[in-house]
Amino acid sequence: MGNQVVIAVGTFILLLTGLLLGYVLSQLVLGFLAFNLLTFFGTLSLILIFGTLYYVLFWQLRREQSRPSTINEGIPNQVEEGSSDSYLKNRLIAKLSGDTAAAERLIEQAKETYPGMPENWYCERVLDDLERDRQ
Repeated sequence: MGNQVVIAVGTFILLLTGLLLGYVLSQLVLGFLAFNLLTFFGTLSLILIFGTLYYVLFWQLRREQSRPSTINEGIPNQVEEGSSDSYLKNRLIAKLSGDTAAAERLIEQAKETYPGMPENWYCERVLDDLERDRQ
C-alpha cells in the first residue's frame, strides 16, 4: 500500500511539474516572459525536479514489477531460500530447547526417510512431526 501511495503522489507531482514547466517554456518562447536570471533558475529547477521525479517514479514502478514476478513464478532467490532455511532451523532448535545436535539428527533421519527433497522441506517436516507428537 505504501508503494502505491508513493507512485500516486509522484505521478501527481510529475504531472503538475510538467504542466508548469510547459507553461513557463511556452511563455519564454512566445516572448511574454522576460528571460533573466530568475526565469533561468526557475526553469532549470523545474527541469531538475521533473527529471528527478521521472527517474524515481519509473525506478519505483520497475521495482514493483520485478518483485511480484519472482513471487508468482515460484522462483525463490538464494537469499530468500537461505534465510527461510535458517529461520526454520532456528524454530526447530527452539522447539528442542536449544539442542542443535538433536535437530541435526532429526533432519538427517528425515533425509534418509524422504531422500531428494529440498532442505527447508526437511525442517518443515520435522517441525510438523514434533507438533503432532506433542499433541
